[in-house]
Amino acid sequence: MRNILAIIVIAFSFLAVNSQQIEFVEYDLDNGLHVILHQDNTAPVITTAVSYHVGSKDEEEGRTGFAHFFEHLLFEGTKNIEAGQWFKIVEANGGSNNAYTSDDQTYYYEVFPSNKLELSLWMESERMLHPIIRQDNRITLQEGVVKEEKNFRLRNAPYGALLYAVRSNLYRKHPYGRLTIGLDKDLEAANIEDFKKFNQLYHKPNNATLVVAGDIDVIEAKMLIKKYFNDIPSSELIKKQFPKEDPITETIEATWYDPNIQVPALLIGYITPKMTTRESRVLNLLSTYLSDGKSSVLYKKMIDEKKMALGVQTINLAQEDHGTYLMLAVPLGNFTLDDLLCEIDEEISKVQKDLISDRDYKKLQNILESQFVSRNASIEGIANSLSDYHTFYGDTNLVNTEIEIYQSVTKEEIREVARKYLMPNQRVIVDYLPGDENNKTIIE
Repeated sequence: MRNILAIIVIAFSFLAVNSQQIEFVEYDLDNGLHVILHQDNTAPVITTAVSYHVGSKDEEEGRTGFAHFFEHLLFEGTKNIEAGQWFKIVEANGGSNNAYTSDDQTYYYEVFPSNKLELSLWMESERMLHPIIRQDNRITLQEGVVKEEKNFRLRNAPYGALLYAVRSNLYRKHPYGRLTIGLDKDLEAANIEDFKKFNQLYHKPNNATLVVAGDIDVIEAKMLIKKYFNDIPSSELIKKQFPKEDPITETIEATWYDPNIQVPALLIGYITPKMTTRESRVLNLLSTYLSDGKSSVLYKKMIDEKKMALGVQTINLAQEDHGTYLMLAVPLGNFTLDDLLCEIDEEISKVQKDLISDRDYKKLQNILESQFVSRNASIEGIANSLSDYHTFYGDTNLVNTEIEIYQSVTKEEIREVARKYLMPNQRVIVDYLPGDENNKTIIE
């Protein structure tokens, strides 16, 4: 009877996930701007988002940090929005906004009451068409803001440099080995023409995706988008060629000293396939199996049973050019980093030799479906998903169909991918150790 009920529950779960189709309309303006509209009139709220397909990997050597710098600068006012007024306008109209920069994109979004649709579109068109880029106190101010952010998030934050400690050793040619926030000296050396050139190349409609989601009328939204965006000139995009990263054939060992910590950490990194591949999705499932939640393999073994770790986590950081498979563990008591490494290696070896159990496989599918639904549970989440699927995959409808790819992954594929990409000779191991003012790894 229990087996029958379990089958029914799984069947209804599958139907529920697949019935939540996200409807959308997409098209291009004459200037190359890709537009995606999603109408959901259940609440009087809209999200307007613009993704520029430029991140830290696209920056020139010696001019790092530009993508992140512009994330800040483009809130500093435009031809028709005075300096310091952007956030005040948003708040005065009942809205909120934010932005982020990654290695692969810069993403801006506003959340407004739905009767402020035109305002949100006008503001984003101003950001694209009329940014103020001149050598005045705005640029100096934002350079200072970026430095403070670096101090807060990296230099002075406990374990703040974990990702950089791995990737700076893992990627010896590709710009994924850089700091996303860039080097201080590069921003200091840049002149106004450098900033204008970067903006002219990348913050243009033919390098952008505009998403409007929520309580909209599609016909009205199209009219307003044409009004505010259609006449913005496009740019001549440069097709960038990134250096090919040589495969790692022998373990790379490194040490990083962080004066902000008292307990060391073990970091392990592997180069894995880019985000659009099936193998990348299999690696996502593998990381869920190993460390997602208290019932995961590594959590149960290293935290619950052996009480040898304060925390353990694995994640496949899927990106446009490569993926980075990361493992992190923090020891408890007298256990060493080598002890943690042995336990992790033992579990990886098991996955490489044997198929995971039917029970664990079903649990993986349930977790996956829950994550898929959660990501698209809000209008903001849907807008972000629609944007990412177009920008990085060239297939916006993956917002509805990607789960089918995950559901088709077999236990055999999980084993084969672990064998192919997680071998000991293919990795970087970083001992992330407590330091002090006289013994610390410098972040420029």
